[in-house]
Amino acid sequence: MDMLQSLAWPVTDIHTHVVPANFPKSMGGLPSPIEIGPSCDCGRADVYLDGRQFRTITNECWDIDRRLEVMGRMGVDRQLLSPMPELLSFWRPEEEAVAIADHVNACLAAMVQRAPERFLALGMVPLQNPDRAISMLETLMASGVFRGVEIGTNIAGAALGDARFHSFFEAAERVGAAIFVHPVRPIIVYPTSEMPALTGLITAPCETALAATSLIAADIPAKFPRLRLAFSHGGGALPLLLPRLDHGWKNTSALHNAFAEPPSAQARRFYYDTLVYDSDSLRFLLHALGKDQLCIGTDLPFAIAERDPLFHIDALGLPPEDRHRLLHGNASRFLGYEAGD
Repeated sequence: MDMLQSLAWPVTDIHTHVVPANFPKSMGGLPSPIEIGPSCDCGRADVYLDGRQFRTITNECWDIDRRLEVMGRMGVDRQLLSPMPELLSFWRPEEEAVAIADHVNACLAAMVQRAPERFLALGMVPLQNPDRAISMLETLMASGVFRGVEIGTNIAGAALGDARFHSFFEAAERVGAAIFVHPVRPIIVYPTSEMPALTGLITAPCETALAATSLIAADIPAKFPRLRLAFSHGGGALPLLLPRLDHGWKNTSALHNAFAEPPSAQARRFYYDTLVYDSDSLRFLLHALGKDQLCIGTDLPFAIAERDPLFHIDALGLPPEDRHRLLHGNASRFLGYEAGD
């Protein structure tokens, strides 16, 4: 029996992050740009990027036993692990990015191997060089440990729909890799205030909408119909924009001639997590995107995480078969397993 079928109706969280407990002093022949230092609080550590403190993290980022304890309290049976987005390193020199990816991927693989019935993983690849990213993706998928990769909403400022990345999406479709898209280093940042945390809360959903729209504009869902792409944070602002995009498609000849179907139909080929923090918003996602496209996502273990992911789902009063789709069935299809509805 497939390990993903070993639990009846398991609750699967597709949006969680990992930070390794440490990094080598040297990476890619250069001093490591990432350092993990102990914090003044027990069970915590500080992440330093390029010599500056980036954030304080808890040992839940790397400690399997700690994660299992938290999962038990939340009612989550299985987590899909992916790198903390700032580790993706698309903006770094290629060799440095490759060294970081090798280290992070090795840590992810070790975590999965500690409890393979409870954890799955998405790795990282240096997408600033699509050919090298394809080679690393093929290696990850051949290992039998990884289900795909996490990528950013842009690649060092380049839109995901840019033609230079089409070969990567083609390869991901060919090898059956799932791709999870997460905001990182937004292309457009408006200075909302002197509070970076507030700016991040506002720009991340906008960035996600831009990334998804870029892929729709490049006709990626039609070019690669078996490609499995998921967007974090419920697709950000995208669901609210779909009626506007559809209206433009109907009334603008250039758009109408470019696509055989409305943008909303293309958007419903993507997957999305449920991380919208509100039952009414989740109900809207079901209406806008479809019951077959939503998977549980929590953003654990960071401060913005949703630590009771079943609460808003249960508040919807869904039929058992639809509830199962959100708890596990859709995630199973996103990850490339046959088990589903």
